[in-house]
Amino acid sequence: MDAAAQSAAMIGPAPAVRGMALEVVVTSVADATAAAEGGAARLEVAVQMDADGLTPPLALVQQIQDEVQLPLRVMLRDSPHFTPRHAQEVEHMAATAEALARLGVDGLVLGFLRDGRVDVGLLCRLLAVAPLLAATFHRAFDAAAHPMEALAALKTCEQVDYVLTAGGAESWPERLENWRRWRVLARPEMAVIAAGGLDDSALRQLRQDTELRHFHVGRSARASADWSQPVSADRVRALCAALV
Repeated sequence: MDAAAQSAAMIGPAPAVRGMALEVVVTSVADATAAAEGGAARLEVAVQMDADGLTPPLALVQQIQDEVQLPLRVMLRDSPHFTPRHAQEVEHMAATAEALARLGVDGLVLGFLRDGRVDVGLLCRLLAVAPLLAATFHRAFDAAAHPMEALAALKTCEQVDYVLTAGGAESWPERLENWRRWRVLARPEMAVIAAGGLDDSALRQLRQDTELRHFHVGRSARASADWSQPVSADRVRALCAALV
């Protein structure tokens, strides 16, 4: 296939839904093409979702880039912890961040804590090796002891433009209130991405009851809401429709 034909065959971004963006977790090329077909605005690329998402192979990221024209945020997390186990893990993540920067992805998804606080030193160290990449601080935020302190700390890392959060572990009304509060506190440097088992109904309520504009889904984009199932274009389409 020549370059022009390949470009025409690639699946591009759907029009924004009233300024709202749905980010879908993908673990394969098939997931990525289905998410793009369904209208996703951005993809988070990760593997081993049974461990809440780990760094994907670089080859997979390249293959997804070849197939879809959507911004890719790539997980940078080599173990199922929010604190690296040893120096070699940090060095490997730094090398991976450099490689992802060379690929030209949209950004990284990462998050580190130390004694319940954002590990700003490690976060900024890893982002410094990929200075042109933006970054999403993932749900390590929900494990931080003091969310407001965490937001203030994240603002010191200029590359962090999104904070992904399930709104805390409280009831739905409390989650709504947390999302509202944290959205305001994160501005103007960062935007909050609502996450945490969001389905059509939850997205519809978030659209109606908050000023959030960024939403993140994983299992609900899949058949039977099961990580073992592939992303469904129809499910993504239904989730996007909930934001209209």
